[in-house]
Amino acid sequence: MPSLSARALASQLGEWRPHGTTPLYEALADRVRLLILDGRISLGTRLPAERLLAEHEDLSRTTVAAAYARLRELGFAESLRGSGTVARLPRSFDDGAPALGESAGPGIIDLSKATLTAIPLVAEAAREAADLLPAHLHESGFDPVGLRVLRQAIADRYTARGLPTTADEILITLGAQHAIALITRTLLSRGDRALIEAPSYPHAVEALQHAGARLVTVPVTTDEGWSNEVLEQVMPRTAPALAYLMPDFHNPTGRTMPDEQRQRLQSLAAAHGTVLLVDETMAELGFGRDDQPAPFAIGAEQRGATVVTVGSVGKSIWGGIRLGWVRGDRDLITRLSLARLAGDLGSPVLEQLVLLRLLDSYDRVLAARRADLRTGHSLMIAELEQRFPSWAVPHVDGGLSLWVNLGAPVSSQLALAARAEGLLIGAGPRFGIDGAFERFLRLPFCHPAEHTLRALDLLELAWNRVVQREPLVASDEVLAAVV
Repeated sequence: MPSLSARALASQLGEWRPHGTTPLYEALADRVRLLILDGRISLGTRLPAERLLAEHEDLSRTTVAAAYARLRELGFAESLRGSGTVARLPRSFDDGAPALGESAGPGIIDLSKATLTAIPLVAEAAREAADLLPAHLHESGFDPVGLRVLRQAIADRYTARGLPTTADEILITLGAQHAIALITRTLLSRGDRALIEAPSYPHAVEALQHAGARLVTVPVTTDEGWSNEVLEQVMPRTAPALAYLMPDFHNPTGRTMPDEQRQRLQSLAAAHGTVLLVDETMAELGFGRDDQPAPFAIGAEQRGATVVTVGSVGKSIWGGIRLGWVRGDRDLITRLSLARLAGDLGSPVLEQLVLLRLLDSYDRVLAARRADLRTGHSLMIAELEQRFPSWAVPHVDGGLSLWVNLGAPVSSQLALAARAEGLLIGAGPRFGIDGAFERFLRLPFCHPAEHTLRALDLLELAWNRVVQREPLVASDEVLAAVV
C-alpha cells in the first residue's frame, strides 16, 4: 500500500490555512479532499499519521484527528486496522462530482477540461477510413512506428510550415500524452533533472515524476511569459537532462515564446546537453494574430540543440481521436519505436486512416476552429469582467483557456464550492507542484456558448459562497502576487 509522508502531504497542501472563521480542521479536511478529487492523492494511499502531520503543520493532534474524522464522514477516507487512514472516494460518488479524469455525471457541468467538441467531419472521415481499411487487412494490424502514408502526410505539414521533415522522422503514438510519457521514460534515468514550466500541463509533470525525474522550474506568467533571467541561471546550474516546454499558446497561461527567446533557449540547451521536449498541441490554434507560430525546432540543428516535438489533433479536431505523433531524428524515432513495445505494440490502423482523411481538410478545420475560439474568448472575457470585477483576467491570442488571477489564495476553496454547485473547474494548484498557484484558476473558453454561460452562473454562486465564508481583500499588491 502506498503511503504519504507528512512532509510530502504538506508540500501539496500549500496555503491551506483559512483567513476567516472556518475551523482549522474543516479547512484541512477540505484541502485533502480536493487533493483526492483531483487525483493528486491516489486512492488507496495511506495518509500520514495524525501525530506526524500535527507536528509538521504545527497543529494540535486533536485538529488533525478531527480533519480525518471529517474525511471519513464525507467518505473520502477509511480507517483500516494496521494501515491507518486511507484515501477513498464515497461509495455513492457515481451520482456526484467525479474525480479528475472521470466523466461528469448527470447534472454536472465540466469546465475542468479544455477540449473542443467534435465536428461532423469526424464521422465522415471515419466512413471514408472504413472504405480504405480492406487494403490493409493483409497486414498485422499493429505497427510501432505507424502507417508510412500518415507519417508522410504529417511530415509534409512540417515541411510546409518551414521545417523540412521526412516520414522517417515521425512516429505515430496513442495521443500526445502517450508520446510525452514514452519520451520521458526512454530518455530519462531515475534521478535525472528535468526542467518544467510553472505552471505547466499536469499530466506532463506526472509523466516526468513517474520517470523518476527531479524537477526544476522556470516561471511563466501571463504578463511576462518565460523568465530569461531564470533560464540563464537554471540551465547552467542544474544542466537538466530534459526540458518540457509548451512555447505556443502555453497551457494554462496562453503565452507564446518570442523567436529570440526560442533561439537563446536552443543555444542554452545545446551548451548544457539538455533535450528539449516541445509540446506543440496548441501551435496552430492562434486566433488573435495574422500568422501562426513556426515550429520550435527551426534552427535547432544549426545551434546543436536536440529538439523532440510532440503533436496531435486532440485539441484541434477532437479528443476522441486518440492519436498523436513525435517528430525527432531518425535514431530517436527508432529508439522510441523499440521502447514502446513494452507498453503497446502500435497505433490502431483504422484510427490512423481516420486521421489521414482528416488531414486532407485540416487547414479548413483549423480556420473554423480559430473563428469559434475567437468568439468563445470574447464571450468569456466579457462575462468574467462583468461578473467578477475583482479578478485579473488576461487577454490571449490563441489556445483554449485563460489563467485568471482571483486576487486571493482561494482557488481550492472555490473549486470545492463549485463542485457543490455541480460544476467542475481546474484549481490553480493542479497546474503546479508543491501547492503553488492558489491565486489562480484555469477557465476554458472553448465550449459552446450555452455551456459556458451555465457554467459561469454556477461559478458565480460558488464565488459568492467563498466570499461570504472567507472575506477577501483585493488590493493591487494582492492581484499582482504570484504564489
